[in-house]
Amino acid sequence: MRIDAHHHLWDLARRDQPWMDGPWADPIRRSYALGDLIPHLTAHRLDGTVLVQSSSSYDETTDLLALVAGDGPVRGVVGWADLTDPGLADVLAALPRGLVGIRHQVQDEPDPDWLTRPEVLRGLGVLADAGLVYDLLVTPRELPAAQAAVHAVPGLSFVLDHAAKPEVARGAWQPWADRVTALACHPNVSCKLSGLVTEADWSAWRPGRILPYARHILDVFGPGRVLFGSDWPVCTLAAAYDDVLALAESATGGLTEAERAAVFGGTAGRVYGIGAPHGRWARPRPPR
Repeated sequence: MRIDAHHHLWDLARRDQPWMDGPWADPIRRSYALGDLIPHLTAHRLDGTVLVQSSSSYDETTDLLALVAGDGPVRGVVGWADLTDPGLADVLAALPRGLVGIRHQVQDEPDPDWLTRPEVLRGLGVLADAGLVYDLLVTPRELPAAQAAVHAVPGLSFVLDHAAKPEVARGAWQPWADRVTALACHPNVSCKLSGLVTEADWSAWRPGRILPYARHILDVFGPGRVLFGSDWPVCTLAAAYDDVLALAESATGGLTEAERAAVFGGTAGRVYGIGAPHGRWARPRPPR
């Protein structure tokens, strides 16, 4: 089972994406539907995907969950919820089927310790009780708070998105490397091999600049806790879907067949509780 564990879809006619806050986002400032992604999945024999929120909206989460129904490729949704809401448990229970996790744009919070606030930790405990995963969208600045939250809620499964966004364009290695290593010491944390091309120089990146970061993630988490994610269509600011997948395949080239199978699907299936594909997505075939 091959899974793209991280991609986005949005409809700008239905809602804005506030993070698109400058001309840098113009190349992707349009709506993206599932039909735009399917050719990439088919070409690379991907059996399923995890669809991830891009705005802090329950309406968006509900719209994304509608794509889990039927025999399409979306196997689960990482949606958004207000972790500080005292009624969070009831809110989660009322959402449609298909929710596998929750994410919040912690990187945009002014407080680098936001994850350690008592009301946030309480909300993370609610997610643990609900059997959901929490995706950590953080930068190196927030990694100490992320480690504190992981330690405080050991019953919750965490997934680190985009390897915590190392500053690849600057060639910065510390404190990112040590902080990610410390986080990897917690067995309830996995990490997505995703988002690295957009942390590099968009117009001049080379695999040799990115691969050391990817291989560090594989070293400290181990293949059994690493998940491939394209971060499509955001990745297209710097690279095509084909290039992102080729980069991940290069990073995992020294692994065994079983270890590569974990990175490209097995870990996502286990962490997010994604079942086997069904219907026309059981054995996708590239076009002739």
